[in-house]
Amino acid sequence: MLFLYFVYLAACLLLFAGGVLEQRRHNRNLRRIRHRVLVNGIRGKSSITRLCAGALRGGGLVTVAKTTGTAARFIHPDAREEPVHRKFNIANVVEQIAIVRRAAGYAPDALVMECMAVAPPLQEINQTKLIQSGIGVLCNVREDHLAEMGPTLDDVARSLCRSMPVGGVCVTAERDRLHILQEEADRRDCRLIAVDPETVTDEDMAGFSWITFKENVAIALTVAELLDVGRAEAMAGMWAAPPDPGVLRVDRYTAAGKRLNFANVFAANDPESTVMNIEHLLDHGAIGRPLHIVINCRPDRIERNGQMGAIVPRLQPDRVLLIGEPTRSALAAIPSDWRDKVVDLGGRRSAPEMVQALVSGIDEHASLAAIGNIHGQGEVLLAELDTLERI
Repeated sequence: MLFLYFVYLAACLLLFAGGVLEQRRHNRNLRRIRHRVLVNGIRGKSSITRLCAGALRGGGLVTVAKTTGTAARFIHPDAREEPVHRKFNIANVVEQIAIVRRAAGYAPDALVMECMAVAPPLQEINQTKLIQSGIGVLCNVREDHLAEMGPTLDDVARSLCRSMPVGGVCVTAERDRLHILQEEADRRDCRLIAVDPETVTDEDMAGFSWITFKENVAIALTVAELLDVGRAEAMAGMWAAPPDPGVLRVDRYTAAGKRLNFANVFAANDPESTVMNIEHLLDHGAIGRPLHIVINCRPDRIERNGQMGAIVPRLQPDRVLLIGEPTRSALAAIPSDWRDKVVDLGGRRSAPEMVQALVSGIDEHASLAAIGNIHGQGEVLLAELDTLERI
């Protein structure tokens, strides 16, 4: 028994020594990177990561970036990118160590990393141990991951603040809970910069071939300014930056002689971001009315299904189509005076069957916005739409 105790003790000491050596190697790699930017928040992190990297490249800085959203990507200094391969397709914050090691090989001026942690303690570890950024981004506070960071939005705000750099700078576009962010920043001796999206002009936005928001661009411009990159160079770099695979976009199809403008809003995922995205598309003429809404339901997202059903009156659609399962979780949250506009396509319908139901409810043309969560029937629907003729 005493022998087993000594074996256990020796194993613990070896693990401890290995951990110390790994942290020292990691710290050496971090020191080879002049500036480190950690992007956190609820919505838009991947797009902001790409915008920041593009802005810094526009200023001539050797910049490496890594996103974690719809599809994790390692982005080289020349903007080439490749998927981040994961064992068993499972994300783990420890992968940031390998990303830093690879980035350090370029001896870059800047590394822009999207925060991949959700649990508050891991968010803090991601900053203090793995990235040690001097510039943090906390883009927004929205209603998501309440089980891990909630239960209230105030709690979510404080949880996100655990990634703020102590003694550094944090850039945010958050307004509603800015006072909480300021309190947390003061506790960490961190300078908080609240950006003004109105400093971004319509002419600035017209340079993008993909859809983004003034808040995101304003954040990237501020990060670029902190690293002495001029505004014109930063904008040029952002315009040239490749978009995220999950970026908000509108595709135009024709089917059975009918025209369909399809907006993939699955990536928004929380109710406020979903409404904001659709209103943005309507305001800028990317989609119009008649407007049809598709809500994809998942059995492991019952609460979220209901949240998507509850925002139907705010979207004022001409028709609502429910796919996935259980569709009743979304239907129950749709007010009774909107039920006559609902078409329930719940269950595992075939892809052609779903598209036929979508098209049959259109006269000559319509816009269609898909919301909720992409996985399951949402992926099936997108794959089938890609087989249609594009306009």
